Amino acid sequence: MPTLQNRPAISKKQRILKPLLLVAGTVSLVLGAIGIFLPILPTTPFLLLSAACYFRSSERMYNWLLGNRRFGKYIKNYREGKGIPLKTKVLAFAVLWAGILYSAIMVVDEFFIAQFALLIIALGVSVHLIRLPTFRK
Repeated sequence: MPTLQNRPAISKKQRILKPLLLVAGTVSLVLGAIGIFLPILPTTPFLLLSAACYFRSSERMYNWLLGNRRFGKYIKNYREGKGIPLKTKVLAFAVLWAGILYSAIMVVDEFFIAQFALLIIALGVSVHLIRLPTFRK
């Protein structure tokens, strides 16, 4: 049985980061769950974000998410290279570009470099989405 002397030291950064990642993973999970029923929210990206947050913060929550009968299939399909549904891709594109264009036009109107950076990020994410396989049932 491990003792206090055998456990690795946890840094101050890790003590702060783990709860934040756990909260972010849970918020993302709730949004992903809502996305199952509300067509405007893409489910798979939120569940992938939840899995990433839980992987870094809570092994128990990560294992629960992967084993969950409702959510686990989305993550498993992505991890196995089966891709994400077409509906999710289309919604992800729409939300991505609506948010980026709104931000570039309304929020950072005077900062050309920020607008350019936002567009480059959106292009990179778009290329990634295009390259992902489309899951077909």
